Amino acid sequence: MNVFTNIYTNGIIKQQKINRVLAILKVYIFRQYTNILKLIYLILLKVVINFMLDINFNQIIDMIEKRKNNAYKKVNEEMILLYLEVGKFLYELIEKGSYGDKITTKAADFMKNNYPEIKGFTKRNIERMVQFYKTYKDDLIATPLVTQLSWTNNLLILSGTKSVEERHFYLQLSIRENYSKRELDRQISSAYYERYLLSGENTLTSTNKTVDEDEYPNTRILDLYSLEFLDLPNEYSEKDLKNAIVQNLKNFILEVGKDFTFIGDEYRVQVGNHDFFIDLLFFNRELSCLVAFELKLGEFKAEYLGKMNLYLEALDRDVRKENENPSVGVILCSSKDKDIVEYSLGRNLSQTLISEYKLKLIDKKILENKLGEMKKILENNHEN
Repeated sequence: MNVFTNIYTNGIIKQQKINRVLAILKVYIFRQYTNILKLIYLILLKVVINFMLDINFNQIIDMIEKRKNNAYKKVNEEMILLYLEVGKFLYELIEKGSYGDKITTKAADFMKNNYPEIKGFTKRNIERMVQFYKTYKDDLIATPLVTQLSWTNNLLILSGTKSVEERHFYLQLSIRENYSKRELDRQISSAYYERYLLSGENTLTSTNKTVDEDEYPNTRILDLYSLEFLDLPNEYSEKDLKNAIVQNLKNFILEVGKDFTFIGDEYRVQVGNHDFFIDLLFFNRELSCLVAFELKLGEFKAEYLGKMNLYLEALDRDVRKENENPSVGVILCSSKDKDIVEYSLGRNLSQTLISEYKLKLIDKKILENKLGEMKKILENNHEN
């Protein structure tokens, strides 16, 4: 009996041990299973995060730019149609002989005395509206084309061409090539139409454009007439005015500056815990250095040099490569009385390198003349 009792007891003990082992195994397996699930979850989470990071959110920027361009074009189109309507109204009054050519003076005085806040209706610009309508009133080819160009470019074609065919040529060329004012003026001044006729070609050929000009087509920046047409606040106009000058300077630098490569505008640099933005940043291949341009509307101040030196130190620290020379800055100040250009050169530059920089950078006088030219154009636009 005792034998059987011992066997039974031993069997229970063994079973209990087996059960404990099984329980331990279950816990171990469950933990391993949980760890595997966690690992799978983490892998899947990483895949999802990487997928999200790979999404090209620049498409949103493309959408914004597309709609902004459409808005700019629509504003410009409505303004050109308005100028045609005003031109037609006054032209018909002149043709009736009621007032003669004095009608434009009377219209300008009426606008000035009764609606001084509405810009763009000076005597000279009203005369242009009448001439604009008179030139294109029976021109079925040109009518849909003129609304695709800025008023500034339309005036260039109006004053710079001698025949219907030449006008059509520059209208179509400007639209296709999306010319800026500078590029269109250059083509007209260089008699591109006459050269085209002499070449014997039957179709418009591609023309060489300013470097990187496609990045800043004229449809992306409202010209001054469009800003006045929208009756935007002065603060906005001044900001847009500076942007327009900066972009024109960018094109000018690429056009006349030897070995300049454009890097970016509103280029961010960090000084301490603060972010600052350089108006224009280039790389000069011949000098092998970064060149920062800053535009200031107003008189030159000594503090501008100090601020530029901070920018240059940040560029040398965070952007410049080891094999490149120290960065250099160019400060352009356009005030009412005069235009000043100053170089900002690092304190540690050798005299040899300073002399080389001054020799190979764009001459100060050329930049000052450019600022004066732009200021004159803008002042004329305000007067007109």
